[in-house]
Amino acid sequence: MIAGGGTGGHVVPAIAIGRALVQLGHDPSTLLFVGSRRGIEGRMVPAAGFELVTLPGRGIARRVNFTNVVSLAGLAAAALRAVAVLGKARPAVVVVVGGYASVPAALAAIILGVPVVVSEQNAVPGMANRLAGRFAKACAVAFPGTPLPRAVDTGNPVRAEIARLERSEPARVEARRELGITPDATVVAVVGGSLGARRINEAAVGLARSWSSRSGVSIYHVVGERDWADISARPVESGVGGIEYKRVPFEERMDLLLCAADIFVSRAGATTVAELTAVGVASVLIPLGGSPGDHQSHNARVLSDAGAAVTIADIELDAETLAEQLGGLLWDRSRLDEMASAARALGRPDAALAVARLVERNARA
Repeated sequence: MIAGGGTGGHVVPAIAIGRALVQLGHDPSTLLFVGSRRGIEGRMVPAAGFELVTLPGRGIARRVNFTNVVSLAGLAAAALRAVAVLGKARPAVVVVVGGYASVPAALAAIILGVPVVVSEQNAVPGMANRLAGRFAKACAVAFPGTPLPRAVDTGNPVRAEIARLERSEPARVEARRELGITPDATVVAVVGGSLGARRINEAAVGLARSWSSRSGVSIYHVVGERDWADISARPVESGVGGIEYKRVPFEERMDLLLCAADIFVSRAGATTVAELTAVGVASVLIPLGGSPGDHQSHNARVLSDAGAAVTIADIELDAETLAEQLGGLLWDRSRLDEMASAARALGRPDAALAVARLVERNARA
């Protein structure tokens, strides 16, 4: 049983672990995912070919309010439902990946004596995984030194198409062709997430305008669905003799963009950081301000300390600051190559298999 979800940062590693278990010989029908009725796992897990059971309720806010009373009642109902699901499925092990559904699933596993394995994606563990980690047989962590008991450094599982990606020159040319990018341009990928990040989007549009006359540069801007109507309506000069600027609401083929890009501008979420390092891409990271435990800043610091990334505080980000940072990197090919190599040295493309083997070792017979 693999429990948790709510966001792509939890669901993507969960599916990667499931696929790695299948690769090790487990029949997909022997894997059961448990998620939230409100999470994106409702779409992603069945699409990946796995069975999903959903639990009622919603997450608990980190401040005292009336909504938390309702949330606690929902959590109690979800825990009862999880006990019933585990009692019927009788899993050999419960893998907890974080997010709302992981809490009732972990509680049910503890009550029924089922071994628990935690998979933590961030440098600073989330509340759900901190709770489950106290009772876990082992905790798979993405970063050395992550403060969880019985931690095993496995890396953060990434999608198979990312894990096997090679940035050879022919592959990069083909990726750029498929994305509609000029093959010999210096490519800046700007990605704020599936919904988007307002401050990053504003900076990207300002950057494209200020660099409109620069030739040989292509900005590929993944805006996100939330900001698409506004950002897509803003005029930016682009064309022959100047910058190439392309914006899309969402990018299904992130593997192509990782292959095509010379540098990535993005948040520092766990999945993003894991994919940048698995592939080996230089980056400018803008950690989300106010993320739980400030985990994005800690994620970014791991890369910047290794020379794989440059970090800009969210509150300091604007078009001028972004242009200054990128301008010092894009025309220094040797530094970009060094950053990419440093990122690749941190990468763990085998993380999903490492977690899957840890799960096998801690499952009951």
